[in-house]
Amino acid sequence: MALAHAVASTPRSLLSLAAEEMLPDDGYSGALLARIWNPDVGGPSPAAVRADGVYDVSEDHATVADLCEQPDPAAALASARGRRVGSLEELLAGSVARPESESVLRFLAPVDLQPVKAAGVTFAVSMVERLIEERARGNPEAAEAIRAELGGVLGDDLRSLEPGSQKAAEVKRLLVARGEWSQYLEVGIGPDAEIFTKALPLSSVGPGSRAGVLRESRWNNPEPEVGLVVSSAGGVVGATLANDINLRDYEGRSALLLPKAKDNNASCVLGPFVRLFDAGFGLDDVRSSTVRLEVTGPEGYELAGESDLVEISRDPADLVSQLIGDSHQYPDGVLLLLGTMFAPVSDRDVAGGGFTHRTGDVVRISAPGLGTLAHEIAHSQDCAPWTFGVRALLANLARRGLQG
Repeated sequence: MALAHAVASTPRSLLSLAAEEMLPDDGYSGALLARIWNPDVGGPSPAAVRADGVYDVSEDHATVADLCEQPDPAAALASARGRRVGSLEELLAGSVARPESESVLRFLAPVDLQPVKAAGVTFAVSMVERLIEERARGNPEAAEAIRAELGGVLGDDLRSLEPGSQKAAEVKRLLVARGEWSQYLEVGIGPDAEIFTKALPLSSVGPGSRAGVLRESRWNNPEPEVGLVVSSAGGVVGATLANDINLRDYEGRSALLLPKAKDNNASCVLGPFVRLFDAGFGLDDVRSSTVRLEVTGPEGYELAGESDLVEISRDPADLVSQLIGDSHQYPDGVLLLLGTMFAPVSDRDVAGGGFTHRTGDVVRISAPGLGTLAHEIAHSQDCAPWTFGVRALLANLARRGLQG
């Protein structure tokens, strides 16, 4: 990943994200499934994003999970007549201005009953950074020297290794003999992928939101990723963008702190919508995607980078097969984040301190076929608390006559 940062005179704000920027490069030609808060019905609804506006389709499909279980979700979304609730511009403005208000029409995270799982250490670059975190015990000042040391030992050979292959097993044997083996190398080049729970159903936040890092963390970063929407039968039905925010200091202290590093209030950002697979967009398009990230700080700091999915070490279909099957089921479907090669190492505040977020950072994650997901950074303790869970959703759908 190429990284660069420079000081800008005037940092951009979320409000500078125009509606057309939010869309994929081919505009409205895809099947764009959003999830919205609709104050007219007092609750969340699946929605179709179309050229003439955003349509609440909850009378046809009460939840996103329901729609994604259809034989052809893209066709089901296209055939749902729905009710127009506003323009893309209106919903984007509501999302940015008051992301937690129940009286404002706005975008939510585009999945609901699906749990959010994440695949870790799926790129060689990020695998090396996990090794560095582990060696540094969560101390960012120690990372630079360890990075240089590991580069001399590992070289670039790990990029070409197929996880679980005979060659990977031989590399593992050699590294064990040198005393260089690690749990991160095990999941990076071993036969079994690391797949963990990032967020529970309904806990993710959407475009325009304030997304959270713990106030206590002093070494953390965004992780721009593509997420695959998977049906209960194991079929991949669509894709979305995600920020799998990570606290590097917590995970570096111990891999057993991964839940603390990954799953905090407002720490999983999804959107702006799910692009359902159809004749014009599918899994091969995901495989060839380039995910771009931009961070703009309140002090004018800028960071940019790209993550090319062609460099992923495990094919997305293989990751899905390790997620769901005879050994594990997801009756409401599941969202799988594919991992990232983005691991910023440039110093932000002090020499040798690496990158870490500041409150007020604006994060933009984009891919040509999936549009742009934009949000701000705040402390998890200061973000709107998660209060709308499964019981609240069931009660809301019952009041609207949509249950069953």
